[in-house]
Amino acid sequence: MAKRIGLALGAGGARGIAHVHVLAALDDLGLKPHIIAGSSIGAVIGAGYAAGMSGEEIADYFVKTFSNRSRVFSKLWQLRMATFRDLFGGERANVRGLHTESLLKAFLPEGVPSDFSGLNLPLKVTATEFYGNRMRVIEDGSLLHALAASVAIPVIFKPVIIDGKVLIDGGINNPVPFDLVSGNQMITIAVDVLGLPRGVEGRLPTRLDAGFGASQLMMHSITQHKLREHPPSLYVQPRISGFRVLDFLKAREILKVSAAIRKSVRHDLEQLIERGEIGV
Repeated sequence: MAKRIGLALGAGGARGIAHVHVLAALDDLGLKPHIIAGSSIGAVIGAGYAAGMSGEEIADYFVKTFSNRSRVFSKLWQLRMATFRDLFGGERANVRGLHTESLLKAFLPEGVPSDFSGLNLPLKVTATEFYGNRMRVIEDGSLLHALAASVAIPVIFKPVIIDGKVLIDGGINNPVPFDLVSGNQMITIAVDVLGLPRGVEGRLPTRLDAGFGASQLMMHSITQHKLREHPPSLYVQPRISGFRVLDFLKAREILKVSAAIRKSVRHDLEQLIERGEIGV
């Protein structure tokens, strides 16, 4: 019996741009997930896909938006941010805490609605309750607020308050939320773009790299535990560890390095179709 597709898109900052190859593989075969769950950047890309954008369109948007430094400067200037370095400055970044909703308004594609009701596919957005360390799954209401909470990386972005709860990055509690789209009648596709810290053995990382790297290690441990307990049908892990969380200016390079994933995922999906596990 053909099963429904549940798609889980994980956290990982700019590395999450690689998600689009999995979306493109689904598009190649005329497949659509019945439900999407996303954490952090996975929630943002999931929102674009759930709104009706194709994988190729999302990839093109990232390249056009972040490969043009002047355009990025212009958007940041409109937000009255002091310098480009404040957001994408790597180890020299100013970590005062950026206003997440304003950034999303400036950089989200116009086709992404402000409310969940405007989506074409069901979407589950994760966030983490700062006081209590509980996962918050948001499925209705303001999509902008939900996405802002999900991408609120500690120190870099300001937390978001929804229903009186202080919410931060969804990846902190559930880095790859495939458990939210699993079930007996589901084929679950999980995309893990976390990567692991990279550097020269024996050389100390910068303070910012150490902070991001510690989060990577923690989220990797959470994901490995979940994989042992309830593995998804397809587990996709692009090789993008060489990129940093805020490397959005390297969108084109990230897409190039991870491009092989599209063919690999398409092959795996074709096998599921041949076995009758997924209907076209």
